[in-house]
Amino acid sequence: MNRELHIVGFQVGRETYGVPITSLHEIVRVPEITSVPDAPDYMEGVINLRGKIVSVIDLRKRFGERSVAPSRRTRILVVEHRGRLNGLIVDSATEVLKIPAPDVEPPPIDFQDGRLNCVTGLAKYGGRLIVLLDMARLLEFSGLRQEVGTAGEAGTRAGQAEAHSAAAGK
Repeated sequence: MNRELHIVGFQVGRETYGVPITSLHEIVRVPEITSVPDAPDYMEGVINLRGKIVSVIDLRKRFGERSVAPSRRTRILVVEHRGRLNGLIVDSATEVLKIPAPDVEPPPIDFQDGRLNCVTGLAKYGGRLIVLLDMARLLEFSGLRQEVGTAGEAGTRAGQAEAHSAAAGK
């Protein structure tokens, strides 16, 4: 049996990326985004999506691309990860692609290091390459600095306060 991958294709810069359709919640136009203090530069802020607060990451910034003004084709891919909704700003959402499994190659070994570890494969489709992304890795890396910068510091401060009050109480 020849298995197919169902991928949502989208553009960031000149490249076409894809994520499994199962990770996609919906695609929306870019509404007003509320900025959040002390967020990493690629974290645009949060949006209110029908009563749910969704954090929004600009994939151009996340991938080190040059920033451009949003166009009428700019979209937010709303994906679900660990029960939470996250938004990814992309230049355009292209289409749902059905790619035969044999047309997907594993990423080069160099991609396993650092910021590129969110690439799960490269798909050959219509004479072009589509970079396949793992949403879990992409979002975990994106949230790592934010959590360390906020919750981690708060936990450290709380631990220091406990240690200080314990020392003062002796």
